[in-house]
Amino acid sequence: MRGTTSEHLVSFPASDGNGSMSQDREWCRVRLDEEDRTIRFHDYAEIYSVPGLYEEIFHRHLECRSPAEVVGLLAQELERDGRDPQTISAIDVGAGNGLVGEELRAIGIPTLVGVDILEAAAAAAERDRPGLYADYVACDLTALDARESERLCRHRPNCLTTVAALGFDDIPPRAFAEAYNLIADGSWVAFNLKADFLEDSDGTGFRRLIAQMVESGTFEESARRRYRHRLSMDGRPLDYVALVGRKRGDVQIDQAG
Repeated sequence: MRGTTSEHLVSFPASDGNGSMSQDREWCRVRLDEEDRTIRFHDYAEIYSVPGLYEEIFHRHLECRSPAEVVGLLAQELERDGRDPQTISAIDVGAGNGLVGEELRAIGIPTLVGVDILEAAAAAAERDRPGLYADYVACDLTALDARESERLCRHRPNCLTTVAALGFDDIPPRAFAEAYNLIADGSWVAFNLKADFLEDSDGTGFRRLIAQMVESGTFEESARRRYRHRLSMDGRPLDYVALVGRKRGDVQIDQAG
């Protein structure tokens, strides 16, 4: 993991013992410029504004494994299919400051286009990992204009990745569907979801969308793996599921909500 080696004093609140706090409400305290700041985990723009802070919170302290897990599963399926990673051009959705892109480059994928709704993410990726992405488009996938669509498709993408970005309103089902429809049939798709989001109790809409995609033949799943995504702020394991497969047709946007 390249990025920056800056270190910050990060502390987490004591557990209340009931384990009831949702991931989208988790927070920590960070010592910055002689000031203690409370930062919510989903306040990404604030986190990305500080070099190295994302890596410190999520990877050094909370032991996030998702970039390596999802990209590793993709690499496994490419090898099993006899596909040379050098022939892959990937759109990395929810790219943040480039951690997933770095993993994709490490398995030999030469062409990467980053996508994130935050301008702060694009700026952080260029600051922390300059030159990693052939292009980086800060946009709302549910409201793409012609210029944004052209930039996303300019490098003829045949792979879509999105890691630790689906659910919690970060990337809603419709945004995922819009990104999915940008790539050609036969393209590779690698993503992950919180394990709970694939269960009957899911309220995000992703369980229904993925089930419809599989049942309709739009998505041909080739591999699935459950693993520990990271620790919660009070040390509990948070399980996610990584999925890899091939696109076999466009998603009906009205199915995505």
